Amino acid sequence: MELKGKRIIVTGGAGFIGSNLVDRLIDERPESLAIVDNFFLGKEENLTEARGRFGNITVYRLDASNLAAMDHVVRKEKTDIVFNLAVIPLPTSLEYPAWTIDTNVQIAVTFCELARTGAIRTLIHCSSSEAYGSAIYSSMDEAHPLAPTTPYAASKASADQIVLSYCQTFGIDAAIVRPFNNFGPRQNPGSYAGLIPIVVNRVSRGLPIEIYGDGEQTRDYIFVRYTTEALVRIYAAPATRGKVINVATGREITVNDLVKKLLKALHHADHPVVHTEERPGDVRRHCGDVRLLKELTGFEPQAISDTDLEETMQWYLGRLR
Repeated sequence: MELKGKRIIVTGGAGFIGSNLVDRLIDERPESLAIVDNFFLGKEENLTEARGRFGNITVYRLDASNLAAMDHVVRKEKTDIVFNLAVIPLPTSLEYPAWTIDTNVQIAVTFCELARTGAIRTLIHCSSSEAYGSAIYSSMDEAHPLAPTTPYAASKASADQIVLSYCQTFGIDAAIVRPFNNFGPRQNPGSYAGLIPIVVNRVSRGLPIEIYGDGEQTRDYIFVRYTTEALVRIYAAPATRGKVINVATGREITVNDLVKKLLKALHHADHPVVHTEERPGDVRRHCGDVRLLKELTGFEPQAISDTDLEETMQWYLGRLR
């Protein structure tokens, strides 16, 4: 199943993972690429590289949860495939839980309905490892119980179940991708930032690094380009349909150890670090089992490398100068 010559929509395509996916999809020579983003977190500048490489890009500043609007867009674009990465993020769910839940669930319903009615052929739906909650066992495979600890995580788990139900009941052509903790260029450096941009930003400003809780919570960090490669390969493998597939490295690192690694790379090993109160709903342990991804697609993401960290940090440092 090739992407060459296909008409593709990426929701959340101006965001961190979404814009990196757009760059990767261009390599496959599609007929057209349309991006749907409400620019809550997405940025036009994230699409600069894509616009320079590919002429047939259209951007729709719309809410992906709006069924009528999305029906209009997919029919106008004569869409073959939707990569659905639109989401209201975890920190927002701690302030506006009802809105987060309603929106994230409705996004899934919207594209399931468009697949059910034949407006699109294939849905590749992006989930989150947060749906698992803290690890009951490790590594966490796709059969791991869902025990979400935040409204965001609950909304993602719910959305996954909706997609699976449409696969079972209506036979839609869909797969669910469950990424673990992504890092890389374009991760939002602002109020919803990931750990790496936070460390780079605070070191550059001479501020102490703040770590939630004791810092011994673990994460399975994956470089964003491995995630985008996995998304492309999951589309290309028919055996992925109707399944949930983890995208991770299978290796975990504590927040404390990652901060030390980052500070060493920034040549600020003695930079002050303080511990604050635990973040509400923070998971204790995350490490993904990627055997199913490898079995179905032949792809196995690599662990954090110094090269990936260096590229990421240089990207942020370049924007702080």
